[in-house]
Amino acid sequence: MQKFIKSFGYAFEGILHAVKTERNFKFHVAAAVIVISSGLLTGLAYTEWYVILVLIGGVLALELLNSAIERVVNLVTMERLLLAKQAKDLAAGAVLIFAICSAVIGLLIFIPKWIS
Repeated sequence: MQKFIKSFGYAFEGILHAVKTERNFKFHVAAAVIVISSGLLTGLAYTEWYVILVLIGGVLALELLNSAIERVVNLVTMERLLLAKQAKDLAAGAVLIFAICSAVIGLLIFIPKWIS
């Protein structure tokens, strides 16, 4: 049971490290704060909150995975290899796709409330 509890500590260390060192993660955290604040001011329904929180969690989780992939690639090779670049680009692309879809869904939730 102690190993299990310790694993949460390691996970929080990873999140804290990303908050301190990863520019894109900081950006996504700032965006999440803005979206949550906007949601509180707008008065979202429970189901809308569920969607927003899943999207925020998904973007942050993907950003952490992207950072992990970048580090693993750098650990394996510091050479400018095509496959290393592709691995990093693919991971970044996954974050970008999810972030764009999240922004569109967020706008679909917020805009009707703001214009009515």
